[in-house]
Order: sequence, then structure tokens, then C-alpha cells
Amino acid sequence: MKRFPTTASYVVIGGGVIGTSIAYHLARAGARDVLLLEKSKLTEGATWHAAGLVGQFRSQENLMSLMNDSVTLFDTLRQDTGQDPGWCKVGSLRIASSPDRWKELLKSHSSARAIGFDMQMLTPSEAQELYPLMNVDDLVGAAFIPDDGHIDPNGLTQAYAKGFRKRGGRTIEGVMVHDLVRDGNRISQVVTDHGTINVGTVINAGGLWARQVGWMAGVEIPAGVVEHQYLVTEKTDKIPADLPAFRDPDGGYYAKPEPGALAIGGWERITRKVNPIDGFPWDHERHLFDADMDRLTEFLEPAMARLPILEKLGIRTIINGPIPISPDGEPIMGPVPGLDNFFAACAFTSGIAASGGVGKAAANWILEGDPGLDLWAFDIRRFGPLQAGQKFLHDRAVESYAQYYAIHWPGEELTSARGVRRSPLYQTLKDQGAVFGAKFGWERANWFAHGNIAQKDVFGWDRPGQDATVGVEHKAAREGVVMIDMTSFTKLEITGNDACRFLQYLAVANIDKALGGATYTQLCNARGGIEADVTIIRRAASCFWLITGSALGVRDRDWITRNLVGFAADKTVDVKVRDITSAYGVINLAGPLARKVLEQVTDTDVSHGEFAFMSAQDVRLGYAPALAYRVTYIGELGWELYIPTEYMAYVYEMLQAAGQEFGISNAGYRAVDSLRLEKRFVAWGADITPDHTPLEAGLGFLIDWNKGDFLGRSALAQMRETGVTRQLACLVLDEPLPVYGGEAIYLNGQPLARTTSGNFGYTIGKSLVLGYLPVDLDEASAFEVEAFGQHSVATRFNGAPFDPKRAKILC
Repeated sequence: MKRFPTTASYVVIGGGVIGTSIAYHLARAGARDVLLLEKSKLTEGATWHAAGLVGQFRSQENLMSLMNDSVTLFDTLRQDTGQDPGWCKVGSLRIASSPDRWKELLKSHSSARAIGFDMQMLTPSEAQELYPLMNVDDLVGAAFIPDDGHIDPNGLTQAYAKGFRKRGGRTIEGVMVHDLVRDGNRISQVVTDHGTINVGTVINAGGLWARQVGWMAGVEIPAGVVEHQYLVTEKTDKIPADLPAFRDPDGGYYAKPEPGALAIGGWERITRKVNPIDGFPWDHERHLFDADMDRLTEFLEPAMARLPILEKLGIRTIINGPIPISPDGEPIMGPVPGLDNFFAACAFTSGIAASGGVGKAAANWILEGDPGLDLWAFDIRRFGPLQAGQKFLHDRAVESYAQYYAIHWPGEELTSARGVRRSPLYQTLKDQGAVFGAKFGWERANWFAHGNIAQKDVFGWDRPGQDATVGVEHKAAREGVVMIDMTSFTKLEITGNDACRFLQYLAVANIDKALGGATYTQLCNARGGIEADVTIIRRAASCFWLITGSALGVRDRDWITRNLVGFAADKTVDVKVRDITSAYGVINLAGPLARKVLEQVTDTDVSHGEFAFMSAQDVRLGYAPALAYRVTYIGELGWELYIPTEYMAYVYEMLQAAGQEFGISNAGYRAVDSLRLEKRFVAWGADITPDHTPLEAGLGFLIDWNKGDFLGRSALAQMRETGVTRQLACLVLDEPLPVYGGEAIYLNGQPLARTTSGNFGYTIGKSLVLGYLPVDLDEASAFEVEAFGQHSVATRFNGAPFDPKRAKILC
């Protein structure tokens, strides 16, 4: 018998389908000295009772790519490992029982076509041919994905483990991890009931226990546990052997073919959270809960109406088991903030389907520091301490579970765990008609009701009622003056004798400016991909403010601190990073009349000659101190006013009073999105990501090639020399189709690309989108954009459709 190891380069904690896949892919990528520890037996936890459905389609291209990597691997896994994973590529059918669900499928189909993904739209009769058990009397249509299917969770996990061992990896079952010993920002030892292991990197694939594994390292992993239930019918010879997997989101259930039977499961409106304060019990590896017939009936009744054969079949088994879940229902992956060698891969509600792609991306992330594609939707850094709290985590997890099969309306907000972080202006804005959305726990005004308009969201695919709300705010910003509460901006203060030198290395633009100088810049990775899109303001010789998005503070701060380690190397570097978000509120005063209002409340000369664009000055607004930063994200004259929180209400009231003669009004974030698209201003996470470079995004003018070395310079310099193959472009549609991003762009009748964002421009009176197009296209190319099955001719703009010469900004 082998001795228990005392050292390992990589320790994977958790022997479920995710842990074994990561171990397999690490070994496959050439990693040596990889050790997988499982406290009981492989598959136990959530894997063993999983249904095993494999569906590839996701709302984002990279997430779909991840799922596609899984299917590609499943096709060859038996050949590679000698273990049959039980892969059945029978396709999947997703039906629409309502016009709105059909529109959602049409939207998905456009996205699929844009990237060459095989998704076939079917009539009810065509769908019934594929699934003869189905009643189609009220069916609108269906989507069929031929490369989907189902797989055996146990066989898949064992195949990963066998392939891992084949490449020199070691799996040890029956080993309980008790502690993760920290040495500064690193985990130095994994303490188990079999002995202590000195470790290089630790991967937390703890599944139901991932949160508790995080506690061992002194960090919070926002991975909760809820109940998920399905049943298996009695057997019959009337169920065809080659049925595709079946999903009826309007009914809230799925059906997986079993030998001579069906497994029927659902995503109920309310499930039970499993949230003991000390975590999920360690000895519940094969724990199942009692069947909940009320929850079961919720999806069984619509299933019986759609699949009449169920009325004649008894129930053989009911499985009500624990599954892991995050606050937003998406998985958690990536380096854990605050630790240099701790990687998380957990909270997978669809871990079986994702496992192949996740293992590949995780191995690349661990070995190369980069997953190989933008995985922001899964990144652990999208969460902070708030989301990891016991009550927030589980309240949101239950709602996210219930939303799994719901129609995802544009702009729809979750309703649980709301009202948590509030600007000092929250109640004032609410009293003035604000309808709020949430971002990273912050309540933010999305739009404002007025007159007889109800102060609540109305959902639909065609932006119902927004002409009278968002359109009015848009017009006010273009023609008059508005105030936008942007308090939720993340504000980081970076100080120290080496702060300037470090930020020069981190940013592509020159940030070494005079006091009050401000720089809009990207922070890039070694490939030149955009990791962050920020503004940096010089407050003193060795003090800078870095401003970034409301939900990007954890991610951007982690990027900064991790690169500080590489920048410092063996030297002592004087750089400190402090989050000052809660210390300052922000009012964006914007519009062609903004200067006239600002002049009423400050003695500072705010003329164009004395207060230049992209500069900041300390000012007094009435009695209140503030930092006024002249900038715009909507294409109009404007200032972001950074105000100590205790002065926010006073300054707002003063500006509102001073602006009355100029017709001042409020505007929300939906108007901001419409306004910024008319100016071709980009949004990180949609138009720019780590998969895009400044040169491709049309931001190359920001790069300072004369300032010396900076992160990503080598890759960007090579790209500048060889030229880019794609370029972000703006397309203006002839028809007012509702566009949101993700639509297919066509050239000569063939899908060419996918839009990154879209909205209606109320000034130009047109729908418009952004998207990356090949650079070798003829300028006169005839484009079309597809939305919800409809096509519109689209005209390409190389610059901005509105005010391309920036006359309204530089005045």
C-alpha cells in the first residue's frame, strides 16, 4: 500500500464530477504531482443522484462554448480512458407553450445562428415526430439541439478518475480534510485525518461542502445548498428507446429517458433551502430528503397534461436530494480573492453537463493564470462579502432556483434580498418616481415614473411603455440637464511612493498626469485582453482614485493586487489599495445646460477654458466639499460630482433647486444605456472583455506607446504590427426591432457575427447595436440584423451615430 503523501503540487478537494474533471484535465495538460482527495467515495455528495441531462445552449457565447467543450469530450472519453461514461447523444427538445416563450426561443435561435451552433426551430407537428409521447394541441413550437443528450453521472466521474490515474494522478478516497493552513496569502498545508500535505495549489471542488472548505482557509465561498426533486416512472414498452431529452419550461419540468421509463424533474417556484449555520453535515454523502408531494405536484401535473402516458404509469422512485447553488444560480469558478493559490470550482446546479468544459477551463486558469475565454458569468469575483452572508446567500439561491425555467425578461430584477445598500438619495428618488434595480446589492434608479404612469416595471420583449419614460429621460439629457445617482460606482484609493509607477505598468494609457488629471484606460492581461475598463484620477503625487463599475470592485481589486505581486517581484514596493466606495456618493450632472446649473452652486470657474474635459478639481458646492470630475458616458457636457455621503442629500436638493429654471430632471440607468450606445461608448462585460483588445474595440488611441513597458504591451504591439482581424462596429437598423445584444448579424443572407449590445436610440430614432465584424469587409457591405425571427437592413457606422466629432462634449 502506498504511503500517504506529504507533499503535492496540486491538491483537488472533492471527488465529484467537477473535482475529477479538473484533476483529469490538469494531468492531461501535463501537470505532475496532482492529488485528488475524497472524504468518502467518488461521486458521493450531489453527483450520484444527478439526473445527467446535457444541454449546451446558454445565453452567452462563451458559456455555450464551455458546454460544447463538454460534448466534444464526451464523444471521445471512452476511447481515451477505457471507461464508458454512458453518453447518449439523442438530442434535446425545448418546447414553447406560449407566444412569449416562443419569442424567447427565437431570440436564442438568433444567438445560436450567429456562432454556428446547430439549433433547429420546429413546428408542433415536427416536434411531435421527434417526441411522439407529447400532446401538441396548445404547442406554439419547439427548438431541437441534435448534439445534446444525457450521460451517466457515475460512469462519467469514473471515466475522469480513470483518465486521471492513467496520466499519473493519484486519487485517495476516505480522506477527510480538517484544515487549510495559511502562510500570509498562501495556503501552505492541507491537514487531513491521514496526515499533513505541503501544497502548491489547492482546488476547492467540495460541492455541497465547498463553503465549509472555504472556511478552513478563512474565506467565504457563496455556495449554498437547496433541495431538488425528481421522480422515475415505472417501466413500460411504450416509451421509445431513442427519445431526446425533453424540457418544458412553461410547465417547469424536464423529462429524461431511462430504459423503458422516464425521469421527470422540475424547478419549482419555492424549494427548500438547506442552511444550517455550521454548514451541510459532513456525513450526509448519500443523504436524501423525504419526498415533498406538494412540490412534486407542481411540475407533475403539467407534465401529465403534456405527456399523457404519465397518467398510466406509477412512480417507481422519488429522489429529493441536495444540490449546490450560488446566489444567482450560476457556478462559481476562479482564483479566490485574498489568496494566491486557492482556486474555487463549485455551486454547479448543472455540473454534469458543464464538467468537461469546466475541467478544461479550470486547468488552463490554474496552470496559465487565464481560463482561455471570458468566464465573468461564472467568476467568483462577481460576488462579495454581502452575497456570501448566510441569509442573503440562501434567500437569493431559492429565488434563483425558481427562475431556472422562467422567461427571462429584459431588465427583470430579482426581488429577494433587496433594499440592502442604499444611496443617501434612495428615499428622495423613490418619492420622485424612481423604479429601482439592483447591482451588487446597491439599489439604483433604472427609470422614473411620472404623471399617471405606474411606478413599477412592465415586462415584454418590445420595451413596453419606455417611450414615455426612458425616452423622455433620454431627451432631457440631450436637450436640457439631468441628474443621475451613480453612488454605487466602486471607488478604490491607491496610494504609496510606487503607486504611479505601478499604475503606469498596469494601465495601457499614461496616468502620470498633473494633479487633477484624469485618464480613461484599460487594464489588460498578457494577451492584450481587457481585464478592466476604468478611470484613474490623480489626487496627489502619490495618491490616485480608480473608478470602476458597481459590480466590478472585487474583480478589479483582485486583478490589481495579484499583479502587484508580480510587479514587486523580490523588491519591496510601497503601494496600498483601499476601498472608499461607501465614503462618497456620486451625482452625475449632465446635459447641454449642466454648466448653467453648476455655475449657480459653486464659485469655481467651470468654463471650458478653466475646467477642461477629463480633469478633476476640488470644489465647494454651496457649503459642501466635493470633487468635480468633467467626463461623460452619455455624450453630453457633464460632471461626476464625488461628494462625502453626509452631504449628498444637501447637494442634490441644492442642484435641483438651482436647476428648476433650466428644467432639471432625474434620469436612470436605462436611459444611460440608450444614450451611451448612440455615442458608441462600450460596456465592460458586454462589448469589451478579456477576449477583446483595445485595438479591436477601437480604443487603441488610448494606448501610450512611449511611456515604457506595461502589462500586455508585447501582445498589443505585435497586433498593431500585423493588424487586427476584427473591429467593433456600430450598426443602425432601418426597422425599429427590439435589440438587446446577442442578435445575429447577417451578410449576404449568411450569419456573420453576434451583437454585443443593443438598444433604441431615441435621439436618432433608430435601433442600434454593437458587434465585432471582420476588418476585410467592403465598406458598402449590406448587413442585416435578426431579432425575434425578424430581419432589418442595418447601416454600418465607423464612428458614433450621434455627434461623431464630440462637439457637444468639448464645449
